[in-house]
Formats: sequence, structure tokens, C-alpha cells
Amino acid sequence: QVTLAESGGGSVEAGGSLKLTCVIFGAAARSIRMGWFRQAPGKEREGVATIEPYDWTTYSDSVKDRFTISKDVTKNTLYLLMHNLKPEDTAMYYCAADKFGRLNDSNTWANWGQGTQVTVSS
Repeated sequence: QVTLAESGGGSVEAGGSLKLTCVIFGAAARSIRMGWFRQAPGKEREGVATIEPYDWTTYSDSVKDRFTISKDVTKNTLYLLMHNLKPEDTAMYYCAADKFGRLNDSNTWANWGQGTQVTVSS
């Protein structure tokens, strides 16, 4: 059974930065596709970024050049470094893991964390 545990959310002003962390239990970060998603109130869950076992990354257009996804396989941990945060980035952020998960379809991911809240004020 795969368990994911996010942390690092918080409240920041626009233009600020945050780093989210997701520890993975029951799977190896070096061998599974992982991703970050977010969901704002009243909106569908949307993909933010994914990273392949071999470190290929993909990003949504809304966060490209501001967010960076990475992982440390020695710690079995996934990260999301967020710069130049905007109020529209406010959402609950979730990490996910699945061999076949796709950035544009949250239904393709079988394993989810409990989420960490990010709030950006203007």
C-alpha cells in the first residue's frame, strides 16, 4: 500500500515562495511516476507538475517557469518549489503517485496524499 504525506503549505504574500514536501511510503520514488495537483474551492482538481522515474518533468502552462518539481530518491521524497506565487495559486495541493498517471487527468492516479493548503494574498 502506497501512502503519501505532504507538508510545507502556508500563507504567503504575492511574489513569495514556498516549498512543498511529500514523503512516500510503500513505493520507491525512483521507480514510479509522481505528481503535484491542486484544487481550489469550487474548482476541479488540476495537474501542476509530474516527474518520471528517470526525472523527465512536465508542467501545466499556468506554473511553468515559476514552479519546479524534483525528488530525492535517497529520502523517498518529492518536492515542489514555488516562486513568484500569485493569488490564483491558492488551493489545496496534493501529491500523487501512479505508474501511468497523466498530468491532465487526475482520475489516472491511484495514490494520493491528504493535501496541504497554500494561500497567497494580494
